[in-house]
Amino acid sequence: MRASPLAAALGAAVAVALGLPPSVHAQPSAIPASNAATSPPSPPSKAPPPPRAPSRAPKGDYAAPAAVPLPPDAIKRLKSGDLGQIKSALDDVRVSARAGAAAVPAIADLLKQGLPPAVAQSAIETLGETASESASEVLGWYAHHRNVALRRAAIEAIGKTRGPIAIKTLRASLSDPDENVRGLSATALGDLKAREAVGDLFVALDHKVEEAAVSIGQLCDPADCERLAGKLGSVPFDVMTGGLDQVLLRPAKDVDDETKIKIVGRVRELGTGETNQFLRDVQTKWPPKSAPRVKQAIDQAVIATSGSPGSAAPENAP
Repeated sequence: MRASPLAAALGAAVAVALGLPPSVHAQPSAIPASNAATSPPSPPSKAPPPPRAPSRAPKGDYAAPAAVPLPPDAIKRLKSGDLGQIKSALDDVRVSARAGAAAVPAIADLLKQGLPPAVAQSAIETLGETASESASEVLGWYAHHRNVALRRAAIEAIGKTRGPIAIKTLRASLSDPDENVRGLSATALGDLKAREAVGDLFVALDHKVEEAAVSIGQLCDPADCERLAGKLGSVPFDVMTGGLDQVLLRPAKDVDDETKIKIVGRVRELGTGETNQFLRDVQTKWPPKSAPRVKQAIDQAVIATSGSPGSAAPENAP
């Protein structure tokens, strides 16, 4: 009886396992293509290499994802006039992020010509992902569009593209009819370190743009920081805390210790449970061995307000 193919294969496997020379065991049969693609055999004489530890960025640094190159035909698709191709090209540019900056002029031209609202919003968001200052001009135009969703998208995007046009647009948008546009504009000005906008941010804060408080705290010089603290009592305390927290934790080269001590004193004078909780939060965040006089003022203010209604600890708390 002739041996079946299965028996031949089993015999070959046994020969390999016993270490017989190649002449002894039968010719191995071919591996099906499907199996070869999914699980190629490894050489028996080599042990698999140890798993590599994932690469890590230096401590404190953000590990940016690797840039994805812009497909060569992306700009051609943007200029095709076909909405399907335009959408797919926008997706590619968005994924490429900064590496997609070469597509900015083509996307800007599309927005100037006009697109359906959903595609226009996608194009605006894509420009933001490129972080290219050259996109700020067309984004500035859309920041005043009648469609509020497009205005919001443009403000978020222009905060990423930066530059003088971006700052000018954001300052103007602090008075936009939509509260979300106003809030996004205030936040972006703080992120962009637009110190020239501090006066506009105070006006916005007086008009109940709550996000302006944090941005003022990020940008103010000592005089304006004290001016911000002067709003205690007229602006809700939970709005003020975001800005004052920023002021107190900024480095001494930006806001001197004397100014910080004065601000702690103003907060202490309120003598409420809210102020005690705020001071405790700052106390927790305070960098070790930093500005001991300011730290002492905070510690004393925590003790002084500990007996206030709603405070978190008894009067003799440290």
